[in-house]
Amino acid sequence: MTKNDIIPLRIDGLTNEGSGVGRYNGMVVFVPFTAVGDELDVRIVKCGKSYCYGRTENIRTPSPARITPDCAAFGKCGGCVFRHIYYEAELAAKSDMIRDAFTRIGGLEPEFLPIIPSDSITGYRNKAQYPVGRGNDAKPVCGFFAQRSHRIIPCDDCKLEPAVFNEIKSAVLELVRNYKIPAYNEEEHSGVIRHICIRRGHYSGEINVVLVVRRNVPELRKIGPELMKMFPTIKGVTANINKDKTNVIYGDEEILLCGKNDIADTMLGKHFIISPRSFYQVNTPMAERLYSEAAKLAEPDGKTLIDLYCGIGTVGLTMADNVKKLIGVEIVPSAVENAKANAALNGSDNAEFYLGDAGTVTSLLREKNIKADVITVDPARKGCDSKTLDNIAAFAPERIVMISCNPATAARDCAYLGKHGYRTVSVRGVDLFPRTEHVEAVILLTK
Repeated sequence: MTKNDIIPLRIDGLTNEGSGVGRYNGMVVFVPFTAVGDELDVRIVKCGKSYCYGRTENIRTPSPARITPDCAAFGKCGGCVFRHIYYEAELAAKSDMIRDAFTRIGGLEPEFLPIIPSDSITGYRNKAQYPVGRGNDAKPVCGFFAQRSHRIIPCDDCKLEPAVFNEIKSAVLELVRNYKIPAYNEEEHSGVIRHICIRRGHYSGEINVVLVVRRNVPELRKIGPELMKMFPTIKGVTANINKDKTNVIYGDEEILLCGKNDIADTMLGKHFIISPRSFYQVNTPMAERLYSEAAKLAEPDGKTLIDLYCGIGTVGLTMADNVKKLIGVEIVPSAVENAKANAALNGSDNAEFYLGDAGTVTSLLREKNIKADVITVDPARKGCDSKTLDNIAAFAPERIVMISCNPATAARDCAYLGKHGYRTVSVRGVDLFPRTEHVEAVILLTK
């Protein structure tokens, strides 16, 4: 096959990124936004030695799983990959992704428990981060990055977010234009406003807005009060200064423009203070289901629990009433401050929190001869490093409960722990991110 060839193709599976997979003359062909069972005419757009990438030219026979997408930006922005299939088909695909990661990457054979579907597949996100750039008229525009690019796709009605997010985003953009604050130009590393970030407490309704800027300008002070007047649920507006030429959204310096920096929310009956840069699961009701499942697997009653990558303390503090002692470890300073405040807020006087890298802090805890009966880990997508995993095994806890948004790195880490005396007992998917390629997994390992 060569570029621009048009071939007949049947889609037989999906990749971890949600693209369809078919075979033609022994070659694997990947086609985005397709469904298992599709019979297609596919145009080849890129060829490798053993695989090709294609795009759909014509759907000859649609898959039974197909539906009409309900978003004009679908297929353009880098968010959803499953808006063209029934939710049941998406859940089946995510279950297959998890199973494939643990059996193929990890070489493991745990019990695969049924995936827990999301209570809602629309409006579930409590956080949004909109990149800002320059439109054709040089005025600021914002939306989402197209997949694998930094080209901004405007989207005024994202189905994953509450309607108020779009209203706030539009209001900020209008104020930025009125005050003639220039949008950031990534190529030239010029301009001012880079991102509009919004977070809302699911149950409290409290909202915080962060304007990520390359430099501070006086006009920012005018935007905050106007926003809070327009939207009474906004409790604070913050400017985050990111001077670097980088893909990382946030910088290290923050300036409170008005109101307060944090918002409050509840989870599983516990009260939490959340700062703008602290990790907090984006789908609160499903995070409650996830943490409930983790607590059931951990069996923490009367035990010492070490909670790694603890963020603001959500995992550990929702179990704190039952444990003898809770020790949390987190690398983000503001999150640790939140965790300490949250422990006090909930009367969890059996909890203490350490600031630092998980591998370094677990080494220090071992030097202090601290014991752990149960360890929970909820790392970022890259998973755990070997130093952290070595220390986890050295604590010799009865149980390890891993929460992961990346089944591939979770499988890798579980296989590593398998070489250090731990068996991967069960894996369950929990869908916190409907219509996207992402899925959480909660895993039990025993000594």
